[in-house]
Amino acid sequence: MRQRLLFSTLAVAVIAVLLLGLPLAVALSRLELNEAGQQLSHDAALVANGLQYRLEAGKPADPQEIARTLPNRYVVIMRHGGQTITLGTKPPAGNTIKAHAATENFDVTVEADGAITGKRLTGALALIGSLAVLAIGVAVGLAFIQARKLTKPLVELSQAAERLGSGDARPLGRRYGVGELDQVAEGLDRSVRRVADLLAAEREFAMDASHQLRTPLTALSMRLEEMIASAEDPAVVREEGAAALAQTERLASVVSQLLGRGAANKPATGELTSIDDIVAQQVAEWDPAFRRANRKLEVLGAKGLYALATPGALAQVIATLIDNALVHGAGTVAIRTWQTPKSVVTEIRDEGRGVPPDLVPRIFERNVSGRPGGTGLGLALARDMAAADGAHVALLRPRPAAFAIFLPRPRPRQDGEAPTPAVSGPV
Repeated sequence: MRQRLLFSTLAVAVIAVLLLGLPLAVALSRLELNEAGQQLSHDAALVANGLQYRLEAGKPADPQEIARTLPNRYVVIMRHGGQTITLGTKPPAGNTIKAHAATENFDVTVEADGAITGKRLTGALALIGSLAVLAIGVAVGLAFIQARKLTKPLVELSQAAERLGSGDARPLGRRYGVGELDQVAEGLDRSVRRVADLLAAEREFAMDASHQLRTPLTALSMRLEEMIASAEDPAVVREEGAAALAQTERLASVVSQLLGRGAANKPATGELTSIDDIVAQQVAEWDPAFRRANRKLEVLGAKGLYALATPGALAQVIATLIDNALVHGAGTVAIRTWQTPKSVVTEIRDEGRGVPPDLVPRIFERNVSGRPGGTGLGLALARDMAAADGAHVALLRPRPAAFAIFLPRPRPRQDGEAPTPAVSGPV
């Protein structure tokens, strides 16, 4: 591209110089010839008038004086009824400039060699040519600077586009002072930001999916292990098989939630859900894991509470808090339920060392974990899932750790309004 810009600019400069220089040279040539002709006419008139004056004054003509006055001229003096006088050297034929003047008694013809005019014209044309070459050189220099100014941004934009195509979502972050190039750079930066957001969302989705699927997969694995250990008791096998089937349905529900997470831009609408059923289901799932760890999982608080929530999402939030207490806490883990005028509260607490003071302000941030190797996603995901139903997850007490889920209570039933059925929903 740079070569094409240089060649095109050079062609434009040459054409412009020719369009301006050729007419100027022709005009200068004609001007020089006119000046030479006028000078010869002046010389011829000067000689004729001088001779006429001397004749009328009774003075003889002096050819030598005329020759000294007009060097490099060929002068022919014809006196009426007299002799013809020639002075100087006759110029070569074919390249002669001639002028004529006449008085009452004299006819004077002055001739000059055209080469003298050609020398002056050649010098003027050489000056014009030098200026033309200088103009072309300046045009080429400016074209080189302009080509570099245009091609360097294009190269950078091309490299940025190539990086973006290979997955390197680094913004260009440069502007060049050229409107069109700046528009391209701005559009490329917007594309980079969109691609970066998409890549970040993809990574976040993969991390969230792996974390949310880990809990039901772990519970399913424990159920299958119980089935293997109790293979001789058909009743236990049937019970554990039913629990494993429930875990499989829950796993399918979690997958559906993950796949449909980006489809809705507004929070989901919860349904009237039995807190007792969700808590009982979670206790049944996590009891084998607590027994293996020689720890206890107990349920306290009020019974018969209902809240507006999505059963599957609420079960996942409670499972995350129980898993957090099992991994990071110690002693007995208690699930306590109660209600306030506006909320139904489910608290999960343990008897461990609690949350380190430096993590308390950031405990719900992504990638913040209380142990080495932790993902730091569980509490952040729990808060996001709860917020989708209008609920709220909070740290009630850092030592020992106590987390609570504040769920919205159903609105009071108006007189004459049919009661809303209470459901637990599939979890």
